[in-house]
Amino acid sequence: MPVAELERHRACVNAIAWAPQSSRHICSTMDDSQALIWELPTVAGPNGIDPMSMYSTGSEINQLQWYAAQPDWIAIAFANKMQLLKV
Repeated sequence: MPVAELERHRACVNAIAWAPQSSRHICSTMDDSQALIWELPTVAGPNGIDPMSMYSTGSEINQLQWYAAQPDWIAIAFANKMQLLKV
């Protein structure tokens, strides 16, 4: 049985990554051109979970990597670009 559902994207999920420094943070990217960072609560409420941070691009995001050695950085890939995001 699911403990929580993250439902704020408007398109297909392409990638997810758990934060290397935290068991309660996850980043998701989708065809809606957004990268969302979530802080998972210890108990999910009835209205779902809202992302704590959002980043938008001009194209659907295909990949992401949360850098384990430097957990303040996330790399995302979309179209013919790669961007480094400081969290």
